[in-house]
Amino acid sequence: MRRHPRRGEAGRGVTQASSPQAPSARGAEVGRRIGVGLMYGFWKPRVLGAWKVPATGPVIFAVNHSHIIDGPMVIGVAPRPSHFLVKKEAFVGPLAPFMHAVGQVQVDRSIADRTAITRALGVLENGGVLGIFPEGTRGEGDFASLRAGLSYFAVRSGAPIVPVAVLGSTEKRGRLIKGLPPLRSRVDVVFGDPFEAGDGSGRRTRTALDEATVRIQKQLTAHLENARRLTGR
Repeated sequence: MRRHPRRGEAGRGVTQASSPQAPSARGAEVGRRIGVGLMYGFWKPRVLGAWKVPATGPVIFAVNHSHIIDGPMVIGVAPRPSHFLVKKEAFVGPLAPFMHAVGQVQVDRSIADRTAITRALGVLENGGVLGIFPEGTRGEGDFASLRAGLSYFAVRSGAPIVPVAVLGSTEKRGRLIKGLPPLRSRVDVVFGDPFEAGDGSGRRTRTALDEATVRIQKQLTAHLENARRLTGR
């Protein structure tokens, strides 16, 4: 089984440019800088636990999803540039080339999208950060129902998962734009401790993925409960 770089290890010289299948790392950094300006300009993010994100090497952000701004918020406040798996329906009009340019990964949720899978694995193979909404779609944001995609990428790559809780994005509706939180309102983003999804055996069978999903759900649920205690939300 291919060993992923230890936390704090530089990845032995592997760079994003080594895989033509991976989205642009430089684009993701541009996207992060844009996100910093927008998220801190319109709202008041409070970020907890960012120091827990490994400084180098492949990482998967597992983010709860209850509002459209959750992804951009994490992109803007995370300590590293990230590439999120984003449903193809979001790639419309002038937004499509922009999303590609800032390194996000378009995925067709109705099929086993091999192109998206290859590009996402390319991010991890090159030591990047892959962002996933494991619930698959916006909902209560409580990690109550997880799709198998997160466990597949975690077990296949060996990358550690960092749970991320976004809280406060749905508490109130803005006056100017009803679909967004009120301007200058506080949104909490809490990063948790990295953990391994696999059992160490390197197995990639259906049973191994199912077992990994159970482990992941327990970790994510525990992190969300802790995040709510920390933030009072």
